[in-house]
Amino acid sequence: RKGQQNCSWRGSKLAKERKMKPITAALIGLASCHALHFPGRGLRATKPGAAGVAFSAEEVKRIVVVGNGMVGQRFVELCAEQLAEKGAEQQVEIVSFCEERLAAYNRVKLTSWFETRDADDLSLVGPYGDTAGAGEWYASETQPNCKVRVGDTATSIDVDAKTVQCGDEAVPYDAAILATGSYPFVPPIPGKDLPGVFVYRTIDDLEALVAYQKAHGVEAAAVVGGGLLGLEAAKAMHDLGMKTHILEYAPILMCRQIDQGGHDALVGMVEDLGLEVHCDARTKAIEADADGRVARVTFDTEGWADLDVGIVVVSAGIRPRDEVAKGAVDCHERGGVIVDDCLRTSDPSVYAVGEVALHAGTIYGLVAPGYAMADVAAQHVVAELLGEAAPDASFDGADMSTKLKLLGCDVANFGAAAGDEALVWEDKLARVYRKLFFTALPEGGHALAGGILVGDADDYFELLALSKSGAAVEAPAALLTPASLRGAGSGAAVDDADPSKQICSCNAVSRGDLEAFVQKTGESCSYAEIKKCTRAGSGCGGCEPDVKKVLKAELEKMGAVVTNHICAHFPYSRPELVALVKTGNFDTFEEILKEHGDGDGCEVCKPAVASILASLHNERVLGDGRAALQDTNDRSLANMQRGGSYSVVPRVPGGEILPEQLIALGETAKKFGLYSKITGAQRVDLFGAAKADLPKIWADLGAAGMESGHAYGKALRTVKSCVGSSWCRYGVQNSVDFAITVENRYKGLRSPHKMKSAVSGCTRECAEAQCKDFGMIATEHGYDLYVAGNGGMNPRHGALLASGIDEATTLKYIDRFLMYYILTAERLERTAPWFERLAATDDARLAALRAVVIDDSLGICDELDGRMQHCVDTYHDEWADVVAEPDKFAHLFKQFANTEKVQPADEMIEFKEERGQRRPVDWPADGAPQTMWRPPSLDVFGRSETSWIDFGPYDVFPENLGTAVLYGATQLAVFRMKGGGVFATQNMCPHKQAFVLAQGIASDGDAPKIACPLHKKQFDLETGEEINGGDLKIVTFAARVTDAGRLELELPPRDEVDAVLATDKLKVCSEAPVQEPVFSR
Repeated sequence: RKGQQNCSWRGSKLAKERKMKPITAALIGLASCHALHFPGRGLRATKPGAAGVAFSAEEVKRIVVVGNGMVGQRFVELCAEQLAEKGAEQQVEIVSFCEERLAAYNRVKLTSWFETRDADDLSLVGPYGDTAGAGEWYASETQPNCKVRVGDTATSIDVDAKTVQCGDEAVPYDAAILATGSYPFVPPIPGKDLPGVFVYRTIDDLEALVAYQKAHGVEAAAVVGGGLLGLEAAKAMHDLGMKTHILEYAPILMCRQIDQGGHDALVGMVEDLGLEVHCDARTKAIEADADGRVARVTFDTEGWADLDVGIVVVSAGIRPRDEVAKGAVDCHERGGVIVDDCLRTSDPSVYAVGEVALHAGTIYGLVAPGYAMADVAAQHVVAELLGEAAPDASFDGADMSTKLKLLGCDVANFGAAAGDEALVWEDKLARVYRKLFFTALPEGGHALAGGILVGDADDYFELLALSKSGAAVEAPAALLTPASLRGAGSGAAVDDADPSKQICSCNAVSRGDLEAFVQKTGESCSYAEIKKCTRAGSGCGGCEPDVKKVLKAELEKMGAVVTNHICAHFPYSRPELVALVKTGNFDTFEEILKEHGDGDGCEVCKPAVASILASLHNERVLGDGRAALQDTNDRSLANMQRGGSYSVVPRVPGGEILPEQLIALGETAKKFGLYSKITGAQRVDLFGAAKADLPKIWADLGAAGMESGHAYGKALRTVKSCVGSSWCRYGVQNSVDFAITVENRYKGLRSPHKMKSAVSGCTRECAEAQCKDFGMIATEHGYDLYVAGNGGMNPRHGALLASGIDEATTLKYIDRFLMYYILTAERLERTAPWFERLAATDDARLAALRAVVIDDSLGICDELDGRMQHCVDTYHDEWADVVAEPDKFAHLFKQFANTEKVQPADEMIEFKEERGQRRPVDWPADGAPQTMWRPPSLDVFGRSETSWIDFGPYDVFPENLGTAVLYGATQLAVFRMKGGGVFATQNMCPHKQAFVLAQGIASDGDAPKIACPLHKKQFDLETGEEINGGDLKIVTFAARVTDAGRLELELPPRDEVDAVLATDKLKVCSEAPVQEPVFSR
């Protein structure tokens, strides 16, 4: 019946649109819903599941595309666009053969499938939904002349009959395009066909691999091949929890892109992640166990031991898929369909694009050249079928420059890998390798010819543009230094605003292209529109930040309002809100919200306002109701770690510590069973503390004269130091003494983001002061003060604010710099990006900053000095406050409000012994067992007999805070909202099965919600549904307050709740437990 209705709808629609007789339209509708075939050039019926509507015309031309990968789909879209622009959609239909079960998806980003395991996130044709794998693009009415045959394989082509063979069906064409791509090459290794051997090419390959690992509990894997895809496959195996080996036949990894120096840097980073690299590997065989599955890999390489692995992934290169073309058009004996500059084959009606096309003796294995081929071929095919003059478009080869992020490491190459001269930068400590090639110019000087960048490729686009320009480089050595370490004014002489600067290399989109599109679209332009219409960002995704920068700049030029509001509750940026708080002298969140905001606040604005109030007034963060504003770490005064436990990092100013304090640290760690580790900032980190134990730990440390530190907060973390002149023979100033002074001055200072500092006793820079938010290097004349540096994901060299200044002047400039930053930075903006917003160049930024904090150009230095001195004078030991006043703060650290019972950490996550210490087992990757938990249904207790259970006085549950309660063996979370509502849910966040929801931030907006403190997943407290696009769910329960002021929850019997939600059933283990049936009657 549904099919008949669909046929009727299509028929009536066609009758109206094309003025057909109803019977003709009905037949066409019927044909489009069933596998009817009408020979000739008239009706063309789709098969069941194929998307698109066939139509009748006197002479409809047909393009048949064999292959629906990234390049094949790009060709279809380009043809469709050109036909639409010419008003010729009715004259040409496009049929694409797709042998996979899903139409085109982004194979470049295949590894990102592991993040969500949702094919829609990779789709190039919109959500697959109920389109039988065709995708929304083909199923929509906007492309009536385009259809895809999902699951159909074209087996041959007959150029005389002009047909493509698919099974028993011969599909006629007027133009055929071969976009069959390539297939993974599997070397003839004995055992290559064993169960457990996989290739890494399609979503189906990945799904099969994950299922195999889960079914057989595989703990180790080998990847044969150390090229681009091999390294991605290795990272995926590692993320699945397997010990991973990379086997490369060549002497180095990525031998087509980098050299020995680049290999050394890359291997260092790969092995830092825990993977093992084996180059010069001569694989002998893949051997099986008694069950016939992969058990080990053996080698012909002398002295190599066998590798015990349960999975082998082969990524040893690709070969063009030219089997459809063989015998029909000219192919090279080593593979590939030979094409000319118009992408035509030896038959003028057959074209080839992408990895199957052999152009001028070259097969291009990157998506960008494939897209360029598709563009040229589409222009010629459309013009030919419409009887137009041949266009001038030709494919003249492609730039093979690439920038990739492999295993978290930048790897790039551009231009020529040879020249008259070569310069090398090799930093083995930082794992950075850069090699630039230069050619001599006839008129003198040198031009940049090409380069290899490993570990730091931030200036890739600038260097690429400079190499293409052929311009003379004044100081070649200046380009060699990584961009993050260059001083102001140095670097590639390329105008960042140059319209010709390439932003998206996958799709050859320049800055000018983006600017023109934004200007044409107007103020409503969005990143999603740019991605859809220009395709910038739709390839590897690496250009997304740059695309967004261009969008923002162009919108601002138009006068469009580009908001940076904190959230929906405050229509202000953070600096604007700081100014309003200062002007109104507000000291509570409620006052600020009433005067300048709306609603109840949320998990974004509450911590942001709490930080602002702390920076301006410096009152106790847990006092007078402020605990409900704090993020989880600030509310607990410690750093939440995996499994919901906490870490304590006692403050050790300047790294100086007494032997008695070291002993106290050890005794405290032993007493509470804490994992101990020396941090990178001269501290001792104690992991695995239960929240209820935190006050007792602080008391023991306090007795030894140590306070806990702000290693968890948006505040000053540490001030690192070397021993300086007190011990070192090279030291010129007492760096330890000054570091202690600096840390004690700024400890507790709340800021928009974390801050770190260091003091080096001489220019040998052992404390690494130049990569800190503010750092001091001693000289014979005093200190050099560097600001706005940072390490981390985007490292930046600090800028030299002042030289040769004494300690008092240094502190004065730091006071002003920090307070100026605190008052004007955006939420979660570190000093480095804040500094970069001050002006266009480092010279201009330094001039602007010096003018404010040294020359007092704005007349605010007195205010900056006063505010900083207030923070220094009002510092208080927050941890000692909790210990001294248990009646006031104890409820914040009690595990369950309704009982003194506790569930220790090892009942919530399994621990394992490692080098004499306990640590939690690794979290499985998202989508693996013990992640993304879902209840049998949201109504899992719908048939249970419930009753109202008392959980104690309502006033025990703080307002706007979550509180955990224990029911049987199940942890529940209760949320008392400011507006009077009360809600109850499971306490386990389903994302990582961690028992932490009660410690998140609850808010009451369009719907009451809770944000998990670990990864900020948000859930509706009424329905249990995940908010903001996710599909996770939590179980909710009814709650009420009795007339006697007691809290009651409506719950099923304990055994039924425990059967679904008991802690021991849901704790994360090294091996996923076998789940028994939930419960039955």
